[in-house]
Amino acid sequence: MDEAPHGVSTVPAGPARHDGAIASGLYKPGAHPVAAIAPLQLLQTLLAAYRCDDISYCYWKSSRRLAAVLAGEADLDLLVKKQDQHRAGRILSECGFKLFPAVASRDHPAILSFLGYDAPSGRILHVHLHTRLVSGERLLRNYRLPWEAAILASSVRHPASQLRMLDPASEAVLLAVRRCLELRRTDAITLLHWQAAQEKFAGDRAALAGRLDRALLHRRAAEFLQDDTAGLLAGAICGPQPWNGERRLRRLVKRDLAAHRIYGAVEARLRSTVRAVHWLAGGLNRRYLHAPRPWSRRAPGGGCVVALIGVDGSGKSTVTSAVRAWLGGEVDVMPIYFGTGDGRPSLLLLPLKLAVPLFTRLVRQKPRGSSHGEVSSQAPSRWYGALLAVWSTILALEKRSKLRAAHRGSARGMVVVADRYPQDENPGYNDGPLLPRLARAPRWLRQFEARAYALAGALPPDLVIKLDAPAETLAQREPNMDRGVIRERVDAARRLRFPGARVVRVDATQPLADVLRAVKGEIWSML
Repeated sequence: MDEAPHGVSTVPAGPARHDGAIASGLYKPGAHPVAAIAPLQLLQTLLAAYRCDDISYCYWKSSRRLAAVLAGEADLDLLVKKQDQHRAGRILSECGFKLFPAVASRDHPAILSFLGYDAPSGRILHVHLHTRLVSGERLLRNYRLPWEAAILASSVRHPASQLRMLDPASEAVLLAVRRCLELRRTDAITLLHWQAAQEKFAGDRAALAGRLDRALLHRRAAEFLQDDTAGLLAGAICGPQPWNGERRLRRLVKRDLAAHRIYGAVEARLRSTVRAVHWLAGGLNRRYLHAPRPWSRRAPGGGCVVALIGVDGSGKSTVTSAVRAWLGGEVDVMPIYFGTGDGRPSLLLLPLKLAVPLFTRLVRQKPRGSSHGEVSSQAPSRWYGALLAVWSTILALEKRSKLRAAHRGSARGMVVVADRYPQDENPGYNDGPLLPRLARAPRWLRQFEARAYALAGALPPDLVIKLDAPAETLAQREPNMDRGVIRERVDAARRLRFPGARVVRVDATQPLADVLRAVKGEIWSML
């Protein structure tokens, strides 16, 4: 094979592609690329549609992680021929995937993110649709690798599935180039996970080295890079000392790709720094602040507010945590707790919650309407009434603030997951106003509280999921809760209509896996 000039591929860019892994001629005899893998149902549907529609594509990341990718445990990075990008996106949509745009500071014009929900497994599948090969720091892919046509033309079919993937030599070339461009201590995300990043590249190289011939790899690398770079690259992958001469190889790779940089050195560093600050702020917000500020990926067409309601013991907290874990790794999720129990209170309510143990000792009997403790049928005492008036006022302020924050987050593209939701349809229900329990509460204070709960009616959630269970079941789960109050609250929760919202009832007596499957399906249909 004659060596091509730098940057020019000798592999034909036409439709002919190798369907057998061995047919590429780049494996050692007897080598086998990967073990048999059964993709999830949603991915099988997608790959079959791509094959039927003759989409020119291939999976262009490590074959070592292919099992995790097809099981939905890792992202599927697909390189698609630019002329096929719109058909590829249309097929993704027809198969049930949805386009989730990244925030401006993490966006790249050559990469689109599609998410799909595989109902049988309960997993969210993430497909990165690449129209160009780009590499660089995690927050700023500053280099284009102009080899898309050659990569697609030499792709091979996975022996046990319909997925097209890289031939080993191309995978090795891309692996070495990506290591040179991505494994940088100036990258905040990579630096934070430095040891894991090194181990990933080392494991990928080891998995490839035993299946490659050094001379063939050198020839393949020379199709993309200058000859001195190609020789050093082949030695770094197949030589006796892995990644030997890595610093020099990095300099040569950057030299060969200098014309394909997206930003100059100064602008790239400035942009990378700004994005790192935004990434750090987003991480702090996700973990601690929970402000309505998107930081990663927004829901298509705007966000939504999902409220999970139910009587104590119905599993609200468990389901809410599971939904956050399910969605939070892919979409910007804003959690909100509208109750006063074990959830996270606002700074406004926190001092009163810290004083609750003291008040509990002072007030041994609680008036009718309370749920826990010794409940009395007598009217509230003056002492209890004064405490309840203060509590209800602070709670009204907190609910008003959280309602506004929830709908701001939704308007900015976030998925807001609310544990409980305020309502004024039924004052007897525990998410309703509290002052109607007091006969002597001032009128102006009642009106102040009523306005806060009326705001919940003006800002209804998009989806209400009622976790419903019989009073007898809830009494077994919450033995310290008054059984009469349980029955009243079950009836009250069932009567709540939440005008303007889509209301769905889910049987909370089912096994948790079935409850979660039903809840996930309803939420996915809203996105």
